[in-house]
Amino acid sequence: MKKLTLIALSLLGVTALMAGGEFEKKGFLTTKWCAQNDLFADCRLESYHCGSEGCYRHWLPGEPEKRQMVLYVHDEGKVYYVKPAGVNVAELIEKGANRNEVTLIGTLESDGKTIDVKEFKAPPPPKKSFFKGCL
Repeated sequence: MKKLTLIALSLLGVTALMAGGEFEKKGFLTTKWCAQNDLFADCRLESYHCGSEGCYRHWLPGEPEKRQMVLYVHDEGKVYYVKPAGVNVAELIEKGANRNEVTLIGTLESDGKTIDVKEFKAPPPPKKSFFKGCL
């Protein structure tokens, strides 16, 4: 009887998670422009503000930001648009911009391409290294 109750409760918990739409993806956080141009680690940070490389030359202070962040998932070869609803955008950019293994947790919108982000997990920063070779 206890086994049957445990199985029923676990199935109920699984269906509750599925109904809530909990969605978690891990990949490389970058901008739409950089992903389209295959610039991942070399993506300029200005693209997080005005949309592309060199866009600051034409962007005037006070204009709305043209930020479109995406998560590139290596295993699927797919790009998910990031809608940062429940996270601080500055913190997301500071800890996750141009980084691999960033995990976004939230809900997948009905279009199947946009993640409504509630929280994120960024990998630890790279360790400092010291070159001990002969120059």
